[in-house]
Amino acid sequence: MSSRADHPPCPFTAPERDLIRREMGIHFGQYPSLAEGLFLRTWRGGPQKGKPKVPPAVQSMLERGLVEFRPGRMGPRAMFTEAGLAALRQLMLDRRAMDPARFAHLRRDLGLDTPEEAAVE
Repeated sequence: MSSRADHPPCPFTAPERDLIRREMGIHFGQYPSLAEGLFLRTWRGGPQKGKPKVPPAVQSMLERGLVEFRPGRMGPRAMFTEAGLAALRQLMLDRRAMDPARFAHLRRDLGLDTPEEAAVE
């Protein structure tokens, strides 16, 4: 049996993991693509009109260089950087943190599973 010392520390904090689970889970009967990034709402009025509203979990990932902001077809998005994708791969390997069946689409996007392996599970 492996101990906790055998596993590297999780690259994401608990609020960040929760945000990833919520945003990358199924929405309106479809799974989001990793290439679309994380949706960010925008300010509708005031001095920050049109700028993204940045949740604390996204802000901490931004500060550590795991995500960057890019414009999307429906507003700004937080896109995972190369470092962020590596951290996400590490997170996906922990079955307790990210259920392999529920997040099979992300495992395929990250190259951890092939479509044939996902169909078997």
